[in-house]
Amino acid sequence: MAVYIRKHPLEIPPPSEKDWLKDDEEDFFLQDPERERDALPQPVRMVTKLVMLVFDDAMEIIERREKLREAEKLKVKPTECFATAEFQVTGTATCLAVSGKYIFVGSFVGLAAFKVSDYTEVCAWDAVNTEICVIHALDLGNEVHILFAVDEMGLVCLFCFHKESFLLIKILNEVEDISKRSTCAEVVLSPRGDYAGVLLQDSTKAWLEIYRLPKDSWLKEMEESPGAALGLTSGERRSSQASVKSLELHKDGSAWMESPAAANKVDLKLSLPVLLLTVKPPKPITGSSFKTPLDALKKVDDDSVLGLGYNHLIKDSQWKQQEAIFRSTYREYLEVEDDSESREEMPRHATFHFLLPSQILQVRPGMKVQPDVPAGISVHWDGSHNICFYLLNHSLKEKGDSDPNPDVVWPCAAPIVCSAVSSCSRYLALACEDAAITVWDKQLGYPLSVTAIPEGRLIRSIHFLRSSAVASDETCPGTDPACSIVQLLVLCTDSALYLVKAPRAEKSSIMLLANRPQDPNLAVSAVVPVLAFPSAVLVFSWDGKVSLMNTDTSQIVYCFIIPPSHSVASPWQPVFAVDSVNWCLLVRGDKQQQPDALASRSTIFLFDFNSYPLKEAFPQEPDLPLKSSQNLTWFERCNIFLRDRQQSLLGLREQLPEFWSRLQAQAAAMDKEREKKKGQKKP
Repeated sequence: MAVYIRKHPLEIPPPSEKDWLKDDEEDFFLQDPERERDALPQPVRMVTKLVMLVFDDAMEIIERREKLREAEKLKVKPTECFATAEFQVTGTATCLAVSGKYIFVGSFVGLAAFKVSDYTEVCAWDAVNTEICVIHALDLGNEVHILFAVDEMGLVCLFCFHKESFLLIKILNEVEDISKRSTCAEVVLSPRGDYAGVLLQDSTKAWLEIYRLPKDSWLKEMEESPGAALGLTSGERRSSQASVKSLELHKDGSAWMESPAAANKVDLKLSLPVLLLTVKPPKPITGSSFKTPLDALKKVDDDSVLGLGYNHLIKDSQWKQQEAIFRSTYREYLEVEDDSESREEMPRHATFHFLLPSQILQVRPGMKVQPDVPAGISVHWDGSHNICFYLLNHSLKEKGDSDPNPDVVWPCAAPIVCSAVSSCSRYLALACEDAAITVWDKQLGYPLSVTAIPEGRLIRSIHFLRSSAVASDETCPGTDPACSIVQLLVLCTDSALYLVKAPRAEKSSIMLLANRPQDPNLAVSAVVPVLAFPSAVLVFSWDGKVSLMNTDTSQIVYCFIIPPSHSVASPWQPVFAVDSVNWCLLVRGDKQQQPDALASRSTIFLFDFNSYPLKEAFPQEPDLPLKSSQNLTWFERCNIFLRDRQQSLLGLREQLPEFWSRLQAQAAAMDKEREKKKGQKKP
């Protein structure tokens, strides 16, 4: 029998520290009247309630984890792939690169070259106390390879590797005065080795240098000097004492130098790269000094593209007045900033890509272009809203140290965070701070899709993937309208993964592949598309796991396992390389419970993709038959019509400079007429 007991009268008692939890004590029911005297006093009841809250929260966490475990059990377990080969490297390997039949390894003691066939070391260039941080290698053919190596001091060294021997061609940022030395922040090679870009920084500024590489001259010079031992004989490794004499870094850090003994061996001198272009960050826009629109019109060189906004008519006083009005109106929404933080600083980093000829990057009249040779570069600096395009068809007579104006400028609504170019250089993707992603078709000159990442996430990197719906074995869709899908992988700062699909004739879509991991050790450190298979992505995690994801199903299908005695070295910044010719993965592994300072040798594990049934996990759709114009949709037929129409109007572009020069001449004549009238009015 339940008993209803009222403890207090129906009135609000005054607040007092003596009375605890009045709401709980006001009205309550006892199922057993005998338990009325067993009720716990305060503050024991409050402690009991807090303990129960802790238990409830713990049970919610346990139930959530149980649901995750059940979901993991329902998922398809990935197949474990063990290393197919391994080889040892002297010292701690810091970077890897694969070019043709050779594997190049950078370490604390210099460079080393290994054969892909049997993983034997064929050559080494030792440098005492010099850590090679970055390697970029490219096969030029005829057993000639070029290498760009960046050490911990920021020096960029250009090597040539031929007949299993190294030759140092030039140090690109070498200076005599150490106070004027610059450091390298990034190096990018064009796909065929025609150009190279080097991003340099000093204590106050940053700039981008574009070099034209004389690869044809190098191949010819190699043929004219058969049997030349370029620096080292095959299979020879210098001792630690000889390495000090052969290649060392001066104590002042000025340059790498060769020993007289090495100089006697090397009689061949290759042609040096030519500085073609120097791109500097855009200057901050300040108040105008022009008095009339005619003055600004005469300052403009061309009318075919948008500019950077320097030739305007807004005064400093107008900007200050508008800023004061804006701040006074939205004072409560603006964050308080210090004067030091509000000052604009020059950007220190830039992202750039080499681009093949396309509709949006037209070369100057009379200049020859090749379809497989880059015709320009795209550059965007940190914090900038603009992406600038520069043509590379400059004559060697033009000075490389000048700061040219961009040939094409694309303004964006928000600062650009990152960008990506497809392997065929046809598609360009831009990601901004507002999480908006735009995929451009440079061949046709219009955007395929504009997509925004939901939930206000920040974008970390974007990558083009090979689609399983491509109608050929190419790594990206071709010019045929039937090749309709472009896929883009998006990695956010919280390790969330998204897949953006941009079809030609349909609306773009976005799919969440992996949400933000609950465990910080599962955060993603790097993602790399594997273009050998459709919709394949390598994912590196902080816990040392290396897995292969199928973006069509958003499932991890394979895990690459190294022996239990080793672990993936520095999983937050793994040392790896993907061989796009032999289709294999190389990963550095270190022994367990062995610090890097004590590691005299590193182990490189190799995973041969041909040894695993990857084709079954990534099936390719059958080739699509070519559609006739009658079977195409109206959207596709209109695109073809507009493309043909654009090709027929290319002649108008050659006439624009003439029209613009007439306009400038007319402006100059009007300016003279105005000055003449002013002179007549004066007494």
